Amino acid sequence: MVYQIRVKGELDQSWRNWLGNVDLSCETADDGSVITTLTANFADQPALFGALDRIRDLTVVLISVIPSHE
Repeated sequence: MVYQIRVKGELDQSWRNWLGNVDLSCETADDGSVITTLTANFADQPALFGALDRIRDLTVVLISVIPSHE
């Protein structure tokens, strides 16, 4: 299943492979902060949780985890 994971702050493309070959895009929020959206197709819940563990290790603020119906 494809998920969109949003975090506060800017992650550049160098994190792409470390996080499991995800697509990264950045946008500026209304308050001027940067939000990074990671989009990836995870084979199962353990794969998703593994990516979330890696994101936790970056000490960035997790905003949302949303299943996408792409």
